[in-house]
Amino acid sequence: MAPQLEILHSHLPTVAIVGRPNVGKSTLFNRIVGRRKAVVLDTAGMTRDRNFEIAEWGGREFRLVDTGGYETNPRDSIYEQMRVQSLIAMHEAAVVIFLVDLEEPNNPVDRDVADLLRRATKPALLAVNKCDAPHRIPDSYAFYEMGHDEVFPISALNGSGVGDLLDRVLEHLPAGEKARGNRRDEGGIRIAVIGRPNVGKSSLVNALLGRERVIVSDIPGTTRDTIDTTFRIKPDPESEGEGEERVYTLIDTAGLRRRGKIEPGMEKLSALAAQTSLKRCDVALCMIDASEGIAEQDKHVAGFAFEAFRACVLIVNKWDLPEKGNATAGEFAKNLRDEMPFLQHVPIMLVSAKTGQRVHRILETVDRVYTEFTKEIGTPELNRWLKEVTIRLSPPWRGGKQLRIKYVTQVGTRPPTFAFFVNNPDMIHFSYERYLVNQLREAYGFEGCPLRLVFKRKSRKEGEEPQAERRPRPRRDRP
Repeated sequence: MAPQLEILHSHLPTVAIVGRPNVGKSTLFNRIVGRRKAVVLDTAGMTRDRNFEIAEWGGREFRLVDTGGYETNPRDSIYEQMRVQSLIAMHEAAVVIFLVDLEEPNNPVDRDVADLLRRATKPALLAVNKCDAPHRIPDSYAFYEMGHDEVFPISALNGSGVGDLLDRVLEHLPAGEKARGNRRDEGGIRIAVIGRPNVGKSSLVNALLGRERVIVSDIPGTTRDTIDTTFRIKPDPESEGEGEERVYTLIDTAGLRRRGKIEPGMEKLSALAAQTSLKRCDVALCMIDASEGIAEQDKHVAGFAFEAFRACVLIVNKWDLPEKGNATAGEFAKNLRDEMPFLQHVPIMLVSAKTGQRVHRILETVDRVYTEFTKEIGTPELNRWLKEVTIRLSPPWRGGKQLRIKYVTQVGTRPPTFAFFVNNPDMIHFSYERYLVNQLREAYGFEGCPLRLVFKRKSRKEGEEPQAERRPRPRRDRP
């Protein structure tokens, strides 16, 4: 029996926000969850996948779902998948918030959605958005003709009326658990899937989860929001050893491009959301399209992860497409190392999200890299190491004086961070800093992990405060 995958937080009741495109669903979603989780722009069709987040109101927690706009007659395959995702959200929800636009009271698509919800026989609350001022509220009464007993005039933009709406949502929810505060640790290892547009990020997410979690299309830019899925892997009960349950949060992101190539508008907002996801992840899966080779944009995308000090795994997707010989894999990996020398320490995996080739080994590699990302080395051991490496290569001289490293200690993980106390931080040369990084890797591994080195002035007198500090910065120099 293979290990079992279980999507987490499914025990919480679900509240879905549905409606046609561009009525303010994502703005309301962000308002309720209390942060800018969904990309918002005054353009129809910005949200395409279902976007989940744990929300809290009145001491109760629930799963809030933002959906792509529902259309009666989708004009292409992406909008058809958006329609399907909306229908799934309606089916799974305990309560539906049906959002309409005050300025379009007679839209036929709204009536189609209302008919669907009546047939679904589950609580559906009609919220009329864009009631931004008190004098606009009476205009919302026109929506009573859609057959709802109550109409909630709200403004997703400024929050007016949203509290009354959520109070009524809680009345319809089944009994649930109380709010549990910060769920950061419950998210397990946070994995961001990054890459330039159309390299197969959403396909890989679906392959890892074993289900169609996000929309997949050959059209670049299909994913615009960052889509989080928290899941648990249960060990195979028939395998030797008990094993441990493992929890992950998988973050599918919009395609990233070089900063100068990002178009204003929805692409810029999607790219900012993807870069924010990098900051809150532990491990980045940086994807490359094997069928197209190594593009300049791939280097810039990998650079985003490097500059964010995130652990990284290079995923070469679509490995089923290129013609191969005996040395194809080795040559591709060598070229990748040559093109991205700043990621020499990062493992490379050749996979196919479409066929499933080696996909099952990705989480094993993530586990290994995360262990390195959180590794701690004791101070006595580090100072024995320091003595050996400074004998092997003496610290540099400058202006007739030599840099002296008094001692070193690890001051943090995620990423592993080391403080070197020296006589003068300004005497550190980048080549010697690179030497120390390479020696740390040789001695202790740190596969897939960036290392952060901080150089501080060691006080000469007892009780004297440190006078200077050399802040770490990412380097892309060849090791």
